[in-house]
Amino acid sequence: MLVKGIVPRGYCKGVVRAIEIAKKQAHQTTPVYILGMIVHNQYIVNALEDLGIQTIDIKGKTRLELLDEINEGKVIITAHGASQKVFDKAKEKGLEVIDASCLDVIKTHDLIQDKLNEGYEILYIGKKGHPEAEGAISIDEKRIHLITNRDDLKTIDPTKKYVMTNQTTMSLYDVYDLCEKAKEILPFVEIEKETCTATKIRQEAIKNIEDDVDIIFIVGDPHSNNTRKLASIAHDYHTCDVYMIESIEDLEIEWLKNKRYAAVSSGASTPTYLTNQVIDYLKQFDINDSKTYQKPIIDKNKILNQKDA
Repeated sequence: MLVKGIVPRGYCKGVVRAIEIAKKQAHQTTPVYILGMIVHNQYIVNALEDLGIQTIDIKGKTRLELLDEINEGKVIITAHGASQKVFDKAKEKGLEVIDASCLDVIKTHDLIQDKLNEGYEILYIGKKGHPEAEGAISIDEKRIHLITNRDDLKTIDPTKKYVMTNQTTMSLYDVYDLCEKAKEILPFVEIEKETCTATKIRQEAIKNIEDDVDIIFIVGDPHSNNTRKLASIAHDYHTCDVYMIESIEDLEIEWLKNKRYAAVSSGASTPTYLTNQVIDYLKQFDINDSKTYQKPIIDKNKILNQKDA
């Protein structure tokens, strides 16, 4: 099978930074916890737990509420960032705080705070329940409004002045659409798009895949918003089959029937090691050969050892 590995793929700089910060806390004598998934990839979470770093992640609980589960030791703030309330509560509990927030997320938080200080309210394009959106909105829950779709804009008071910004991992095409709609109906809105560079170039690469590709694989964790957006863009702009898989273990040989040309990409928190396993497996496949292809074993020791950014 002809296989095109879409470039870029693999860890973005924020993921590399967060993983390296976490790895430095391995095998400590005091307990080390991560407040939620360090990045949205379960393979990485499991690999860090093998190093003695425990992830505290309970569905439905905010970062602030998750702190109630930790009473001693160190706590790592994930790449998605957190509000100042989380930092303050952790310190009040006597915890040592280690900040692994993505620098792009910190930049967005600084923008939001500066604009709030100038008297603006914030329209924040994001995914409800996502930790990055949670951290941004909790800066000021009264003056920051979560925008998930066009209908949310109908509830906004048009007499106020706003700055519109966004979660860094959103689809740049969805962000553009919502910003254009906001400009139509809100006379006093300024736009500050904050989609990170890694997200932009990955999404543009997916949109521009050649038309003769007849199957697309996006490798990444279902928790990962940027991975899901890549799959969504692939569906929107291409008519071929699109599959989102966590690893080689999820790939079904039946999907490859009558397929000659595959494209493979991955989310920004997906280890390149996992993506390369998929690429190598596809390259050996021959639609004219009925033999059974053995899937490779995933070596957990290789999950944390790649620096892609």
